[in-house]
Amino acid sequence: MCGRFIDPNLRGTEIEHSEIGIDPFARRFNIKPTQDVLIRPADEGQFAWARWWFIPVWHKGEMKEWKATTFNARIEEADGKPTFRAAWKYGRCLIPAGGYYEWTGKKGQKTPHFIQSAGNEETLWFAGLSSIWNDMRTCTILTRAANAEVENVHHRMPVILNADERDAWLAGTQDKDLGAGASLRHHIVKSFGIKDDRPELIEEV
Repeated sequence: MCGRFIDPNLRGTEIEHSEIGIDPFARRFNIKPTQDVLIRPADEGQFAWARWWFIPVWHKGEMKEWKATTFNARIEEADGKPTFRAAWKYGRCLIPAGGYYEWTGKKGQKTPHFIQSAGNEETLWFAGLSSIWNDMRTCTILTRAANAEVENVHHRMPVILNADERDAWLAGTQDKDLGAGASLRHHIVKSFGIKDDRPELIEEV
């Protein structure tokens, strides 16, 4: 799963604010489900903001009436799920991140780990699905079985795409093994609360 991540570092990159069509924003280090996140939709030339908790276009009730936990979707089955079926065909997107968190240990004694790129490219590109519901864009992060580099922290991980996989994902590939070769490293960080959003959260302890 992926329940917390950090904004990508856009400064000095090919996706600098001025080139993606959005206003500059303060980088966040503890993004939570239901917050707005930056995405790159497959069918649009620029980036956009989306609420991180997917609501399908066909949902007829109020937002609070959507009870399903849909900030993540399993890539192995998303194409067959009524919730995600249309977005699999028409709502693919990329979600850039500077890293994400997972926890190990028993309830009440969990230890946070920060997981980030082990390669030259700092930004992680998650495969995502998006939907426009009642004029509001929403999204989900796809997950897959963890690879050897992070399976000791959690048995699931986001689908993290390399450059070739990003193009293939946006173009509609049906390959569900995407992200298996993601190069990652992780370290333990200080425990933090649900409302904390401080850069030191990612420092190694």
